[in-house]
Amino acid sequence: MQADLPLWVPDREILEHSPMAEFIAWCGTRFKASFADYDAFHDWSVSERGHFWTAVWEHCKVIGEPGERALVDGERMLDARFFPDARLNFAENLLRKTGSGAALIFRGEDKVSYQLSWAELRALVSRLQQALKAQGIGVGDRVAAMMPNMPETIALMLATASVGAIWSSCSPDFGEQGVLDRFGQIAPKLFIACDGYWYNGKRQDVDAKVRAVAKALGVPTVIVPYAGDSAALAPTVERGLTLADFIADFAAEPLEFERLPFNQPLYILFSSGTTGVPKCIVHSAGGTLLQHLKEHRFHCGLREGERLFYFTTCGWMMWNWLASGLAVGATLCLYDGSPFYPDGNVLFDFAAAERFAVFGTSAKYIDAVRKGGLTPSKTHDLSPLRLMTSTGSPLSPEGFSFVYEGIRSDVQLASISGGTDIVSCFVLGNPMKPVWRGEIQGSGLGLAVDVWNDEGRPVRGEKGELVCTRAFPSMPVMFWNDPDGAKYRAAYFDRFDNIWCHGDFAEWTPHGGIVIHGRSDATLNPGGVRIGTAEIYNQVEQMEEVAEALCIGQDWEDDVRVVLFVRLAQGAELTEQLSREIKNRIRSGASPRHVPAKIIAVADIPRTKSGKIVELAVRDVVHGRPVKNKEALANPEALDLFAGLEALKS
Repeated sequence: MQADLPLWVPDREILEHSPMAEFIAWCGTRFKASFADYDAFHDWSVSERGHFWTAVWEHCKVIGEPGERALVDGERMLDARFFPDARLNFAENLLRKTGSGAALIFRGEDKVSYQLSWAELRALVSRLQQALKAQGIGVGDRVAAMMPNMPETIALMLATASVGAIWSSCSPDFGEQGVLDRFGQIAPKLFIACDGYWYNGKRQDVDAKVRAVAKALGVPTVIVPYAGDSAALAPTVERGLTLADFIADFAAEPLEFERLPFNQPLYILFSSGTTGVPKCIVHSAGGTLLQHLKEHRFHCGLREGERLFYFTTCGWMMWNWLASGLAVGATLCLYDGSPFYPDGNVLFDFAAAERFAVFGTSAKYIDAVRKGGLTPSKTHDLSPLRLMTSTGSPLSPEGFSFVYEGIRSDVQLASISGGTDIVSCFVLGNPMKPVWRGEIQGSGLGLAVDVWNDEGRPVRGEKGELVCTRAFPSMPVMFWNDPDGAKYRAAYFDRFDNIWCHGDFAEWTPHGGIVIHGRSDATLNPGGVRIGTAEIYNQVEQMEEVAEALCIGQDWEDDVRVVLFVRLAQGAELTEQLSREIKNRIRSGASPRHVPAKIIAVADIPRTKSGKIVELAVRDVVHGRPVKNKEALANPEALDLFAGLEALKS
């Protein structure tokens, strides 16, 4: 595979007839504009944001009343208001289809498999909607769910949104304190939990946790059947009842939708919480809907009836992103459990059986498949797959190459990046442009994304802060329990005045793409030179001996030295020879400045529930500072491996 050639190039059919191409042509007619190429269209989408977001509303046939104004105070990030006169309902737009076609297809490892048609989904949402109203739940009330990624979770979210209430969810593998750290802040009026879940082929018991959380929240609790016995659990839970009992008195009726303002709160999402109690980030119904319609319909090219899959849990914003695929009439493919049970082929089995058009996952998963020696391109019929997306952490150049060599040669690979803060993407795929190894294709339509240096000036050919210089619809409405907006401003606007600073260390490429070098708050600074941790991981994790790596800067002798922790592959040992090979690989593949002063083998590396490694938490432990919220971690015990290491004392 030649480094100077793109990995994928759009064909004539895509360039002329893809949803993106159709939208560009439609906008030209609608607004009497002419676009020489995609870049010109993107420039227009930023400079004429009122027209652009009106175009998304109209072209995607959003159900609701847009009102007369599309954007007010657009030049002031914190004061901008999109569609201030609009009225809409998020769930109404996701439930526009009916009939016997599949809406949701579910697999819970090899234990559970079923699907819901559009008609069945609408009927279930109707019964849930009536039950919520009977509980007195309405506009602005919070519904909190500790649930697997299963059809009932989607239906419960839609019912919540249909009455104007606010949905918040986490996955059932969160610990008791982790759940309460989140839901305890938002005072829900209803708590929903499963009766157990499957992972690695084993039933995971949640009975004691559900009882403890329900008691602490002190609200009615609905127990959804999945991997346990909801009928036995419900009577032991304070104010508990089964899902069957919750909806028993209600037959399916025509759905009712409460149309509310554009900025009506829809979701409360949570920051990772590794530096303190998680921040409660409130997202709007209108902003989420328009941003997701744009990303699904145009950037992903998703059409009605196609199969959309993302490997995610309900504690990660990609679940919210996935759910919105219903708005374009796509069938959602849901999976809950280990992606490596009974073996690493399980998700590709699902993809082949259900003919995924879009397969979304994490960079860590792609790397694990590569290191596991799997070649799905040889073992599975993935011919319907036209788009593969990756997020969670930067996808390495080797990860890009593996997708084309080991998964599917004729596929658009879209590395995407954004996050919980915007419940969407700043930079992502673009079907109109080539895919280059190691590069995200570009910024999203309507988003004024740039890279700035420390002096607040745009830079090309050097690394800097990822920023967005103009307001956009999916900015958070607010943070919960932040009445004066101080936490919100501190999170994004303290660095540059009236500019969203996202906290990613990034760089434009000569092709107009972008590379994310890691979180800027985890950036290394040896000798005063900023280095992105992803640049080191890209080299080290290519080596067969290294399963995973984590890098920090350690304060040392009035400077900062780079320390690399490695979790080795089974049977490997960190010998002096391997240490030299790692350093040589980093020196030649990155630069001499990237070479770590110390390389230390550890048995495990701590990560969040969504699989992101936690460099800041490890840095705090190494420097003897407390980690404020270990409940945010999937494996908090791994942090103990980094405390008091003798190797760090010299």
